[in-house]
Amino acid sequence: MTARNSGELPDPDGNLDPHRPDGFQWPGAGLLPPASEQRQPPPVRPGYGQGHPMPAGQGPVPGNPYAQPQSGGFGPPQQPPMAPPPAGRDPFRGRRALMVAAGVAGLLVIGGGVYFATTGGDGGKPVAKSSASPTPSGSPSVDQGDGKGTGDGGGDYDPNAGITAGQAHVWLNENRTPLVKDGAWQYGPWRVGDVMVKAMYKEVTGYGVADGKERWKVTFDTPLCGVPRAPSAQNKLVVGVLESNTKGAHCKVLQQIDLASGKAGWKAVRAEDKPTNSALTLNMAISGDTVAVAWSGGATGFSVTDGHKLYDLQGQGGCSPQGFAGGVRLISAGFCFDPNDVKDQPGDLLQELDPVTGKAKWNYQYEKGWRIGQVLSVDPLVVTALPHEGKTWKILAFTPDGKLRSQTEPKFQMPSTCSGWGQSVDQLQYCYGSVADAQTLYVAADGKDTDMTKDADGTQVVAVDLNTGKEKWRANPPQARKVRPLAVENGKVVVYLDAGPQLGSAVATLAPAGGAPQVFLQSPQAAADAQRSFFSPHLAWAGGRLFMLNNRVENPTPNARVNAALSFG
Repeated sequence: MTARNSGELPDPDGNLDPHRPDGFQWPGAGLLPPASEQRQPPPVRPGYGQGHPMPAGQGPVPGNPYAQPQSGGFGPPQQPPMAPPPAGRDPFRGRRALMVAAGVAGLLVIGGGVYFATTGGDGGKPVAKSSASPTPSGSPSVDQGDGKGTGDGGGDYDPNAGITAGQAHVWLNENRTPLVKDGAWQYGPWRVGDVMVKAMYKEVTGYGVADGKERWKVTFDTPLCGVPRAPSAQNKLVVGVLESNTKGAHCKVLQQIDLASGKAGWKAVRAEDKPTNSALTLNMAISGDTVAVAWSGGATGFSVTDGHKLYDLQGQGGCSPQGFAGGVRLISAGFCFDPNDVKDQPGDLLQELDPVTGKAKWNYQYEKGWRIGQVLSVDPLVVTALPHEGKTWKILAFTPDGKLRSQTEPKFQMPSTCSGWGQSVDQLQYCYGSVADAQTLYVAADGKDTDMTKDADGTQVVAVDLNTGKEKWRANPPQARKVRPLAVENGKVVVYLDAGPQLGSAVATLAPAGGAPQVFLQSPQAAADAQRSFFSPHLAWAGGRLFMLNNRVENPTPNARVNAALSFG
């Protein structure tokens, strides 16, 4: 793939340290379902091969009962993704027509560079206000127990039954929150000190890292409608909340939560002063002290500290900001459309933005016929590229100043949540199977061809050289167990091994040259059934512990456990 780079290209912002003293660790892969899941979808570009605005298997607003399970997970057998459109059919035509109808403005071109125009805030006047509501509940007393049981005292199932010397104790929590109809999506997990935090439906909850006991809870009157992949370095999370519980309610309210204290902070109402500013859901990412918020009609940056608006990002010249990836850098994905050439559309626009000003540090436009898939790593920046037509996909690595470092057509398949197949451009950090160090990308994968439509189970780890794009090695866990890279520590790749025959799940390491996984953290065999029940789980490795959330949970029932969270370490 060739493309153009333009504009000033300073070094990326490096003021955030991913190795934080509070125990929180940035995973190499996205941990959250897309915040753009729609209950009544506004105009958004459909994922490749999809005939509707949202990808098959990805749900609407958190808590919507009509969404289908994610693909690419561990749990029960899944339905294959929808078939690609017939040859010659443009899978994005509907979105482009909507973009024309919305009157997307022209792209600014200054000194040969292209970028999204930014406008200032509101004169420095905060739009946020301190809010005593929602109020977190008090921390419940903790039953220390006897070191056995599930971690939440529910039911008779004991994941630690028969635990042997050297095995890691497991705590397991079930969902006890009444939900709408078929359940709700979960967001997280995030470790903050001695607390693991997750978000779901109308609540954000903290649990003891060691025992899984609830420590605090922030509740809302209405469902969440936007959740970033991770909080700020100061452990502040900003979420979107629906304005009401009525059908078609807009995602207007922004709420800050201090994950260290479990208390709600400022609350702001996002302005919807014109039709293009209305949204049912928000795509959100945090970088530095900025929470970037995108919807189908635009994007805005807000201060994480006090909630005042920093800038607006306005679509220009046929390119409209659609989604963000956060962390140590703020990466923007823009969907570009040429109304004069519907059949031969421009490629998507990838940018690094200054989180403080919203100005582009550099720009890279994909060549015609290609779109942005998933951000596999933010630093170093590694992004997938998907064709508007065809089945061959690519992995692109970038230098700190936005120049193309390498590109390759992988001879393997990844889970669709990592390749980007079937997902729209606003879902940038939704991969649960990739990490990177300075020189190498490590991904969960299968197969030996370039067909991205084949959704992989991820029974191998493939190492890709970021300087050349060439495959370095493959590691094959025993018994074809599913595997997910979690982190790179001391030169070794830390991986999660799914439960195998007569084995609980485990955490292992891979040597820099690959080889067989070396297990160093093994859970009891009794935990295997519970671990297999986690469908498309959200995984995090932090402070020597493995945390896992079920992607989606159902209403509590007296007849069966509804497993929500699990940890061992």
